[in-house]
Amino acid sequence: MDLKELIKLAKGLDNKDKQQLILFLQSETNGGAAPIRVIDEIQEQKHREGLVCPHCHNRAVVRFGKYVIKTRSGAVKRQRYRCKICFQTFNDLTNSPLQRTRRPHLWVRFIELMIEGFSLRKCAELMYEEVSFVTLFYWRHKILAALKQIPTEAFQGIVEMDETYFLYSEKGRRNITERKPRKRGGKAKHRGISNDQVCVLVARDRQKMTFSGVLGRGRIRTTKLDEAIGSHLLNSNVLCTDSWRAFSSYANQRGLAHYRFKSDGKLRVKGVYHIQNVNSYHSRLKKWMDRFNGVATKYLDHYLAWFRYLDSKDYENTTSNKKNMLVSSCLFSVNDTNARLRRMAYC
Repeated sequence: MDLKELIKLAKGLDNKDKQQLILFLQSETNGGAAPIRVIDEIQEQKHREGLVCPHCHNRAVVRFGKYVIKTRSGAVKRQRYRCKICFQTFNDLTNSPLQRTRRPHLWVRFIELMIEGFSLRKCAELMYEEVSFVTLFYWRHKILAALKQIPTEAFQGIVEMDETYFLYSEKGRRNITERKPRKRGGKAKHRGISNDQVCVLVARDRQKMTFSGVLGRGRIRTTKLDEAIGSHLLNSNVLCTDSWRAFSSYANQRGLAHYRFKSDGKLRVKGVYHIQNVNSYHSRLKKWMDRFNGVATKYLDHYLAWFRYLDSKDYENTTSNKKNMLVSSCLFSVNDTNARLRRMAYC
């Protein structure tokens, strides 16, 4: 079959199939070159303040030859380093999600599919079964474990803060003894807020700086509030929350100006003060989470970090966002192995 016949067949495809064909051709022609450019950027970002040993964090580091890896485009040489204090060797990808990866040419494509929000099975299908969905599960969580470490800067001005709840889930766990296994999400055993629910706190200022994190099971508590968000708040901040007493107690302890809004919805705005931004964030988060048909509670912080990144980038699947997501995930230390990810404890 010659090129003209292939073009004729391609014209008969619908738009969705044409898009998949374009992505396939891009991965075949540029698969080896793109990761190399990304790795060069990772190297530049990690070492911009000098070489540091990832094992003992000492700066007495020297170059220690090169090693060869095989990629789709052929063998590639990369730099190795050695610490003169602990005598251990390392490279630019040590303690990163890409450490010891055998398919570096597929990571950029996988990041693209993560931004699109596809399921793992769909990702494996769109990557033409070059890697299994089980492997992609670990790839995903290694990246998210790094994104979770991106620091939240101090809030400025008005800070809206509210909690939302997710059903406690042990998805993927065998031999559950405390209760009967649920199917397709299921329902809580008790009505209202109980230990069947996991509390997620979201705080957001008007510059869209956002904190989100799991605070534990059941109702929110003042002590948990301070542990989670105390270091991000300044005395000059103004808190806007709902009427739950834990927020009032915390604002009084910190001496913060505080505006409360009851859940009956009769009074939603007091001048420039409201909690509509954080409630909108809750709505987007819940809608986005629905695609996963339930998330295991032990991984919930990872998914919160994933959504926080996407929301800050306006969900745009651009070349810049793909590269930024991969490079950012390699700037933080990730020591999680596949076995360690499986054994993560539930809250």
